[in-house]
Amino acid sequence: MSKPITVFLPFNDREFTKNTIEQLNATGLVDSIHLLAVAGSDTRLEGVQMTSVDSLLSSATIQLIASRASSPHTLFLVQDTSLDFSPHALGRFLQVAQSTGAGLVYSDYHEVKKAVRSPHPTTDYQIGSLKDDFNFGPIQFLNSDVLKRAANEIKSANYRSAGLYSMRLSISRLAPILRIPEYLYAKIETDIRTSGEKQFDYVDPRNRTAQIEMEQACTDHLKKIGAYLEPSFKEIDLSEGSFDVEASVIIPVKNRARTIADAVGSVIQQKTSFPFNLIVVDNHSTDGTTDALREMAEKDSRIIHVIPQRHDLGIGGCWTEGIHHSKCGRFSVQLDSDDLYKDETTIQRVVDTFRAEKCAMVIGSYQMTNFALQEIPPGLIDHREWTPENGRNNALRINGLGAPRAFFTPLLRKINVPNTSYGEDYAVGLAISRDYQVGRIYDAVYLCRRWEGNTDANLDVEKLNTYNAYKDKLRTIEVLARQQRNKAR
Repeated sequence: MSKPITVFLPFNDREFTKNTIEQLNATGLVDSIHLLAVAGSDTRLEGVQMTSVDSLLSSATIQLIASRASSPHTLFLVQDTSLDFSPHALGRFLQVAQSTGAGLVYSDYHEVKKAVRSPHPTTDYQIGSLKDDFNFGPIQFLNSDVLKRAANEIKSANYRSAGLYSMRLSISRLAPILRIPEYLYAKIETDIRTSGEKQFDYVDPRNRTAQIEMEQACTDHLKKIGAYLEPSFKEIDLSEGSFDVEASVIIPVKNRARTIADAVGSVIQQKTSFPFNLIVVDNHSTDGTTDALREMAEKDSRIIHVIPQRHDLGIGGCWTEGIHHSKCGRFSVQLDSDDLYKDETTIQRVVDTFRAEKCAMVIGSYQMTNFALQEIPPGLIDHREWTPENGRNNALRINGLGAPRAFFTPLLRKINVPNTSYGEDYAVGLAISRDYQVGRIYDAVYLCRRWEGNTDANLDVEKLNTYNAYKDKLRTIEVLARQQRNKAR
């Protein structure tokens, strides 16, 4: 009788790979092991079947794995890394997969970085877990029958980079994807960058070809689950309401004495053909920010310094405070207290885009810089994946929408901004895009300054998981809303 698990491993360092193979064979659960070597590598190990592949992520590799998955379950190590399994870990994967009928099972794990071993919990998968880099960890434990059905669903695709992503989306349509909240193995982590350094990988222009494939896979998935939106939009009446100024820049701030004067200065220097003002919502700063703002407001009547009565506001709550202020303009434009507008034309260009494209929201592009305003990688972040035709669908896959973000104030006052300090702008952008067109500016109008004081400069895994789970929940809400909207039509 054959054993219940077929294993597919990428080739790593020879000794590391041999160690992983020895651990797997010692369980008595493994029927066969297939070593996947990128074409051109010279790899020979006894007791395993050697196969050359073009990429671990390609459609061709997924089809090959599905065709050779000869056991009821398949373990796919999707990252080129060394593993150290906990006692009975493979049996635990198998037990959960067999008892639940899950299509894909994954678990928490330990991470070994610079010889330091630390726990790395993952997050629960949900319908909105559509990011192509959702962290399952390096092990995906698959029901082989579901894997084969998923591979058959996507057999017409020819992805170089989105094969694994497309397979996962297909599996999610066929069977549950379950997390085991237990630390079942350890992995060697070679990417030692901070969270702040990693977070822009997905919009690096060097990854554009892969991103286009990911968009195609996600769009196809949304169509199959009834959450895809055709490129038709409600009209927006930009003449609605009466306002003293055409635009208001809104800056929520707390304890940014080092940067707030620069941010305010980049607003005050703007040159426009219409009146504008700046509403700074000072969330009870204690480091001198309040005094600095009070002094600036005394010198320029366009600066409106607001200190909320409430003490429980996040960034989103401060935004809602600003947009409901009696002096807020027709269009409300974002600026973070760390950042700057690129030059004196930013507000004019944003308002011109509202008028020209008759849209409810405008998203610009930004240049990544250090604190001294010197350009740093990946440079220009233009989110060209947000197109008029498919941007609002692809927005469910990506983790951000670009900057600066600007809104038609009467509409934003109806929606309001979630009272959180992460993802609040993403939530509003998804909600607006469900019905209205979003305008785009594809060249830099904003400078995003990266420095040690950024709130996301170096997040620990628990905080990062909290943020990622929240954005997945926002996507879940939006997927369900779009499904309901499509059913009603």
